Amino acid sequence: MTILTATEPVAPVASGGVLLLAALTSIALIVVLISYVKLHPFLALLLGGVAVGVFAGRNVMDVITSFGDGFGSTATGVGLLIALGAMFAKLLSDSGGADQIVDTIVSRSSVRTLPWAMALVGAVIGLPMFFEIGLVLLMPVIYLVARRAQVSLITIGIPTLAGLSAMHGLVPPHPGPLAAIGALEADLGTTLALGVIVAIPVIVVSGPLFGRLAGRWVVVDAPHTFDAAPNETDDVRRPSFGITLFSVLLPLVLMLAKAIVDITINDPENRVQQVFDVIGNPLVALTIAVLVAMFTLGRGAGMDRRRIASTVEQSLPPIAGIMLIVAAGGGFKQSLVDTGIGTELAGWAQGSGISAIVLAWVLAVLIRLATGSATVATITAASLVVDLVANMPAAEVSLVVLAVGAGSVFFSHVNDAGFWLVKEYFGLDVVQTIKSWSLMETVLSVSGLVFVLALSLVI
Repeated sequence: MTILTATEPVAPVASGGVLLLAALTSIALIVVLISYVKLHPFLALLLGGVAVGVFAGRNVMDVITSFGDGFGSTATGVGLLIALGAMFAKLLSDSGGADQIVDTIVSRSSVRTLPWAMALVGAVIGLPMFFEIGLVLLMPVIYLVARRAQVSLITIGIPTLAGLSAMHGLVPPHPGPLAAIGALEADLGTTLALGVIVAIPVIVVSGPLFGRLAGRWVVVDAPHTFDAAPNETDDVRRPSFGITLFSVLLPLVLMLAKAIVDITINDPENRVQQVFDVIGNPLVALTIAVLVAMFTLGRGAGMDRRRIASTVEQSLPPIAGIMLIVAAGGGFKQSLVDTGIGTELAGWAQGSGISAIVLAWVLAVLIRLATGSATVATITAASLVVDLVANMPAAEVSLVVLAVGAGSVFFSHVNDAGFWLVKEYFGLDVVQTIKSWSLMETVLSVSGLVFVLALSLVI
């Protein structure tokens, strides 16, 4: 199943040179508006989407229609999933389920294995939660574990950040992967399965292994900031570790089961496949997960109906901006597609022999470095390679999605809000942040490309 409907290749509306200039100019406009004018990415993408069509010579009203079509289809397909993911994450946090996962894993680890345990914690928490939410949630634990192990805060923090960041960049239902899946019309179940396969070695390399080196370069003691902080879940009882883990993994299991059934049965008339096609649909799977979590996490933690309703309601305002950015990215993508630039780029890439995976990664890296936004990098890079994947098998399209995701997290620096978030929470200066966080993101991105390329050799 794909999030968006398939489209035929679009005939170019102008010469290749004009289209390329229009695409580069609009991307440069977005970069300048975000990086220097400090305009919100939603407005920057809106203006860039209109600009690319006008620069290519299309009628203004046709350009506006293209942007609106892309915005609406993306908001419908991806926006609903982001909203459901935010609801689930808020239930996980407010019920104490996230704390239960952290405490259970960390309490069973020795000092030597704590970095590995924290990488696992970051990955598990990172499955349903946005990076920023996961970071804020886990910082008190990172401080505590670093003091327990009597090691640099970086030695414990980097593996945790690697787990969070890898899931954020590679595994749906996070906004970036979902946007790329929608733009490239990839199969979500296949992408999810391959994303998990790639994420595991990526986390190992960029987490515990790199963290050991970074902890020697940057030695920072854990502060006592949160020692006396009140626990927001003191008035509820935590759900058990087993129930919490079941709740977290439920939507992933449903989507993976659908992908497996589709491969093994491969008969649309088969009743079993029809059932899994429904329950494994991303929208249905996440809806089921949220409803189940209201009982397993909400009621299981002793929350009454009013508290559960309040938790779900509070989950939506913080992600409104993200949803607008992703939807505007869909509009920008459609504006690009309707100029025919993708058709031209596909022909050029096929003639040059450049791998679509490598090209997608390089494009995402360049836009990430320029804008500082992983989501904008993902959306824009995916938009530029739409026609390149038109006739690819489903698995190869999913690998291109993962390459875009890997490229989108390359070398976080001063134009990325995440850079300053990590800097302040870890008490680092700019140079220390670059030597730890920025390099970790680079290792994660490069190793992601390497493992995606390796996987492409056997698929």
